[in-house]
Formats: sequence, C-alpha cells, structure tokens
Amino acid sequence: MSYCVNCGVELDKDAAKCPLCQTPVVNPVCPVDTTIPPNFPVERREVEPVNHREVAVLLSALYGVVGLCCVVLNLLFWWRGMPWSAIVAGACAMLWVWTVLPLLLRSLHSIFLVGLDLLAVAGFLWVIAMAVHGGSWLGRLALPIWWGCSVVILFLWYILPLRSILSRCMLVLGSCVVLMLWLELCIDLFLGGYRPMWSLVVAVVGVTLMVPLLIIRYRPDLRREVRRRFHF
Repeated sequence: MSYCVNCGVELDKDAAKCPLCQTPVVNPVCPVDTTIPPNFPVERREVEPVNHREVAVLLSALYGVVGLCCVVLNLLFWWRGMPWSAIVAGACAMLWVWTVLPLLLRSLHSIFLVGLDLLAVAGFLWVIAMAVHGGSWLGRLALPIWWGCSVVILFLWYILPLRSILSRCMLVLGSCVVLMLWLELCIDLFLGGYRPMWSLVVAVVGVTLMVPLLIIRYRPDLRREVRRRFHF
C-alpha cells in the first residue's frame, strides 16, 4: 500500500500518477505496470442528457397499460354495478398531464402547465362524480373548493418568484388564511349553514405570524440584522 507524497491519497498498485493532484508516482520497490488498465477514468466526460421524449413515451405506455388493464378487469368482473375502472383511468390521465406534458411542452411557460394540471384535477373530480353518481357534491362542494385552490395556486406561482423571502412568507401565510376561510365556507354552505369556527383559529394564527414578518419587512435595520443572523 502506497500513498501520494504530495497530498497523501492512497494509491492503487498500477497508478502512474496521483488521481487527485496528478503527482507522478515513483516507487522503485514496486514499479508501475503500464499494461494494466487504470481503475478510474482517464478522460473527463459529461453525462449525456436525458431524452425527454423517450421518458414521455415510457410513462405514457405505463399509464395506458394500467388504465387498459383496469378497464378489462372491470368488464370481466363487474363490481356492484360501479365502473371503478373509470376512476383509475381518470387518475392515469391526470398523472399523464402532470408528468408527461411538462416533458413534451418544455418551451411552454410553467404557469400554463400549472393551469393544465389544475384542469386535470377538475376533470378527475368530474370522472369520480360520474362514476359514483354524485353530481350534487361536485357542483356544490368539489368545484368551489377546486376554484379557490386554483386561484391561490396560480397567484402564488406567478407572484412568489418576484418577491423577497420575507414577502414570500407573508404571501404564503395570507394565502393559507384565505384558503382556509374559503374551505370552511364551502363546506358549511354544502351542509346547510355558515358558522365559521376552525378557519377563524387558523386566521388568527396566520395573522399572528404575519405581524412580526411585516414589522421586519418595513424596518430596514431590523431586516438587515435578521438577514445577518440567519444568513439569507
């Protein structure tokens, strides 16, 4: 066992130079055998980029096979008259939009891809409602909640990259408060009456956390001190 005289790295028996600092190896007791191939690459190469279209084809085939198999099983073994395979096929279609479209539409702005993802969620909710014959909860509960979540997600996706860290934290907290208030409103109206309870608790906690962030945001000296302490 030998070591590099310059950096101390352990050397292989067939090493002609140190793999770390490139110092030549001189060992008269154990001369270098140049016929043995080196144990490490001698040329620096870059990893070839992934072919996104091939990955998209692979994922599409996977989702298609899963959906088709479920449809065949559902036709062969009808379970209580419920087309459960439609739910699985809808989930596969939603996952296809989430994972394959970004690989195929790489030049499209990310906010449009997020919009397509949200539309895929709405389509999946519609498939579930049609499969279980629950159209009432779709229009009165699921779609209003989906609409509120979509507005919040698109707003944050567009505005967050343009803001500082403190502003991002305040925007996320404020959006969560608004979303929880909207969620309880939709649930209560679906059940027959609006009586805000737990969403107000979330709102109080969110506002309590936003107040110190707001003070730090508009006090330059305090903001610089926080950045120095937390290294951001």
